[in-house]
Amino acid sequence: MKSSLGTWITVIVAVVIAWFLVNALFSLAWLIAKIAIVAIVAVVVYGVIRTITARRDG
Repeated sequence: MKSSLGTWITVIVAVVIAWFLVNALFSLAWLIAKIAIVAIVAVVVYGVIRTITARRDG
């Protein structure tokens, strides 16, 4: 019985640790994706602003 209880405790601890690790990895992946999207949008906006100011200047 003791071995079975130890196994269950180990499984529960492993699941809890895995849960936190997956949460952290998804948060990191989402942060990286957000940064990439912001960079792409910033380049597009920069191009639009540059085009508008170039037309106005000359």
